[in-house]
Amino acid sequence: MPKQKPLTDAKGEVRELTAKDLKTFRPARAALPESLRRKTGTRGQQKSPTKERITIRLSREVLQRFRATGEGWQTRMDAVLKEWLKKHKRAA
Repeated sequence: MPKQKPLTDAKGEVRELTAKDLKTFRPARAALPESLRRKTGTRGQQKSPTKERITIRLSREVLQRFRATGEGWQTRMDAVLKEWLKKHKRAA
């Protein structure tokens, strides 16, 4: 079997791949070691109930204030809404 041409040059730049190169590629599950394959597996079922994706229009002021709190602002907004629901029970 002839030696395959390197995929990168001396600078580390990847050369343009050919159809012949692509035929030699293997799926990740066959090429990666077991330790990495476990990390790239599919995500398991959520531990808490699944959240639902929606589209909602909010005022700029509300969004700016929550976004300013940093990463996780959507989770905090969800917590605030849950707290509001506890305090404002539905009328029977």
